[in-house]
Order: sequence, then C-alpha cells, then structure tokens
Amino acid sequence: MDLFVVSPLLLGVLFLVAVLAAFIDSIAGGGGLLSVPSLLAAGLSPAQSLATNKLQSVGGSFSASLYFVRRGAVNLREQRLNIAMTFIGAVCGAVLIQHIQADVLRQVLPLLLLAIGCWFLLMPRLGEVDREQRLHGLAYALVGGGCVGFYDGFFGPGAGSFYALAFVTLCGFNLAKATAHAKVLNFTSNFGSLLFFMFGGKVVWGTGIVMLIGAFIGARLGARLVLSRGQKLIRPMVVTVSAVMSAKLLWDSHGSELMAWFATL
Repeated sequence: MDLFVVSPLLLGVLFLVAVLAAFIDSIAGGGGLLSVPSLLAAGLSPAQSLATNKLQSVGGSFSASLYFVRRGAVNLREQRLNIAMTFIGAVCGAVLIQHIQADVLRQVLPLLLLAIGCWFLLMPRLGEVDREQRLHGLAYALVGGGCVGFYDGFFGPGAGSFYALAFVTLCGFNLAKATAHAKVLNFTSNFGSLLFFMFGGKVVWGTGIVMLIGAFIGARLGARLVLSRGQKLIRPMVVTVSAVMSAKLLWDSHGSELMAWFATL
C-alpha cells in the first residue's frame, strides 16, 4: 500500500488541518469535524479516512494527556479503573460497529450534542467549581468510562464532550479539571479503537503519522490554554462545537431532504 496516497501539497494541508483540529479537540472535542472531511476530500476512502483519523487523534489526545499529567492536573493512579473500563468499552464498540449499522445512533446523536451545548449555555455556573461527587469507583468507571468508551469505539463524534460532561455532572469536577481528565480517557478509547483499524489494514501510515505530528503540536497548544484560561475558554467552545457537530450530523443524514424542501419554497 502507498504510505501517503496524497500529494506533498495535500499532505502539508492535512498537517495544518491536524494542528487546528487537535487544538479544538483538546479544548472542547469535535476535532474530527475538520480532520475526517479533509481526509475524504484528499481522496482517501471512508474506511481509510476513519482509520487514519484515529491515528492522528491518538497523537493529539496523547499530547494533551501528557501535558495535563505532567502539570499535575490528572493523577493517573486515581484514574486506573476509569482507564481500564474505557479501554474495554472502546474495544467492544470497535468490534460491534463492524457487524451492525449505526443508523439509529446517527439520528439521535445530533439531539444529544445539541442538548450538551444548551446545558452549558443555559447553566453558566455548571463546572465553575468542584462539587460533591455523585458516583464513585466502579459505578463511575462503568458509566463515565466504559459507556462513553464504547460509544467512542462504536461511532465517535463528540466523545470528548461526553467524557467532560460525565466528569462535571457525576464526579463534580470543575470544567477545566473535567476537560483534562476527559483527554486521558479520550486517548484510551482512541488507542483501543485504533488497534482494530490497524488489524484491518486501513490506516494510511505515512499520511497518518504526518497528521499525528501536527495533532501533537495543536493539542499541546490547546492544553496550555485549558489550564491558563479554564472555564472562560472551554464553555463557549463546547457550546459552539456542539452546535456545529449537531448541524453537520443532521446535514449528513438529511441534507438531500433539506435541499429538496428548500427547492419547493
């Protein structure tokens, strides 16, 4: 297989796309909105695009996670159970998606993402400070780690927002702390999913590694802003990214119907 598939010029464009996508993803999630369509536009097949995107996503989420861990924002020892359940969930989701269609989830997801955006928009004090934890130990690991990890392996868009929301609402973390912890679990589920794409031989390695380097840089820049700007930066980006993801997913599912409706007006 061709290691790059795309031309040197397109490769440079994809590198810059990965930097921007990872920057956004490290703050609010949703970087795949940029990277996956860009890979498709560059001529990769849908399977190659998804697989190569997972590779670059691993680079971005690892970069952000490493930054948060080194700065003491995340204690990996305390997250061992969450990480384990997330990995198991992601692997199970990646296996299942190869055997069934995700059409129902594709219809429901835009509404869920829109609800997340509205929740953060209409509750300005949500995640402002640490609050009492509602779920502990295995119970949280199964819900906030395993279930979201399963979703990330099975489908993926908005997984970072779901991780962060779980940490805010169930663990009582403030928004910056939740975002930092979300990236660790996001890296875990990305890595678990990537393993199955690797076995399937769909990863375009040359292109993916170039984008991984870009994602590593972009995520590091975004992670710094999370710790320095915190809630003032994260909240508006979560609201914006949730709205954009909802609109894109609705268009992907019902674009032709909407165009036909507009044509009748």
